[in-house]
Amino acid sequence: MAILKILEYPHPVLKQKAEPVAKIDDEIKKILSNMLETMYDAPGIGLAAPQIGISKRMLVLDISENKDNPYIIINPEIIWKSDEVNIYQEGCLSVPEQYADVVRPEKIKLKYQNIDGKEQIIEADGLLATCIQHEMDHLNGVLFIDHLSRLKRNMLVKKLKKLQEA
Repeated sequence: MAILKILEYPHPVLKQKAEPVAKIDDEIKKILSNMLETMYDAPGIGLAAPQIGISKRMLVLDISENKDNPYIIINPEIIWKSDEVNIYQEGCLSVPEQYADVVRPEKIKLKYQNIDGKEQIIEADGLLATCIQHEMDHLNGVLFIDHLSRLKRNMLVKKLKKLQEA
């Protein structure tokens, strides 16, 4: 297993729509294993393939306290979302040290493939729902800062650029 380089804003891959995973083979499984190791090392609670420069529709996440309950999600599709919303202060490994409140549906129903290629459907709420939606945004070329007003986004981008230059 290996720790992978996490791309940072404004890398162009982060703005691309990712392609579906056609076949879950040993190479894909190795990438997913490396993504988990990279996410835990960062440390983060989620990581999408575009963040490591791979434009494929797959992500990993683990919101458990002991970091022992990972989700490996391939070709995800939200098939239902609630009208009720939650506001969480989100951050992102690709937008380091920047945080902002983001409004998202409180509950979702997700269809995806697991690492064995089996279709799964889960219902998620709270932090799990937020994390899934945040990581799925990466698969569509969207960052959490894209959910902010232009003013807030510009302020965060300025701070990020100062950090990157330092």
